Amino acid sequence: MYKEVRQFLGQAWTDFQRVFAESLRTDIPLLGQANAFILEHGGKKLRPLFTLLIAKALRGHCNERVVSCAAASELLHTATLIHDDVADTAVTRRGVPTMMALFSPTTAVLLGDFWLSRAMNLIIDHPVKRVLHIFSKCLSDLAEGEMIQLEKARDADTTEEDYRQIIYRKTTSLFEAAIVSAACSVDADEAEVECCRRYAFHIGQSFQMMDDILDYSPELSIGKPTGQDILEKKITLPLLGLFACAPADVSDGIRKRMQNPDSALVKDVFALVKRYDAMAFAHARLDAEVRQAVEALAPVPESEAKSYLLKLARQMAVRTA
Repeated sequence: MYKEVRQFLGQAWTDFQRVFAESLRTDIPLLGQANAFILEHGGKKLRPLFTLLIAKALRGHCNERVVSCAAASELLHTATLIHDDVADTAVTRRGVPTMMALFSPTTAVLLGDFWLSRAMNLIIDHPVKRVLHIFSKCLSDLAEGEMIQLEKARDADTTEEDYRQIIYRKTTSLFEAAIVSAACSVDADEAEVECCRRYAFHIGQSFQMMDDILDYSPELSIGKPTGQDILEKKITLPLLGLFACAPADVSDGIRKRMQNPDSALVKDVFALVKRYDAMAFAHARLDAEVRQAVEALAPVPESEAKSYLLKLARQMAVRTA
């Protein structure tokens, strides 16, 4: 479906790719080598898709300001991935070596900083000053989300409220920046901006919820290892479902073992999640977010762009990669 959306976006997607690539130009060989590797193994670039689609849904076109926001969102997203891999000491991401593994943790941190600075360069002179504040808030949210997650991993006392707060800051905030900045860039009125903000909020929450569900779904063979959240002491939606559905003594025992997780704990948790049907709890929460994302777009006039936004929302509940 992503290829279909890119084809629909046409020139807007071409313009995004151009601005994105131009933003990474450098005369430093090491930076150029690292950038080329990342570009070669790039992902679906989902956030720019939303940026461009929202602009088309609201005004039927994408101007240069929208394209800059789309490129900035992808630069910022990639910067966070590079930094996350260092924090998690990850040597691969979806089967591809990380920057930390290819070079060094120090080089990876500096590379992430480079991508981050290029993202801010794109929007610092944006004529709509609100856009700069949107991305600035996003940067703050990303840092705070990491700190809250570290704190909760240490104490193994994450509640559902904590979980929602973490995923808002670590994931949803960037979807909000990508989508709301596009609305501002086409001079949307406050009602339209609020509509886009609500859509972005529920899209971001559902995206991370599905990602967390996939980490408990080895049967889907999505190309990435499962059980990593448990090993990293992260209490996410499926495990919260287990705590909600299982007897208190079972939940307390798992929380204690989360202090020193191992492969045996992963196996035991997976079995308990299945026994107490904790995935039903997780999917119910996910479905609610997807439904609210779809409802948020109700005021937007019907168009091909809007239809793709709705399809992307509904796909969050069934994506397998």
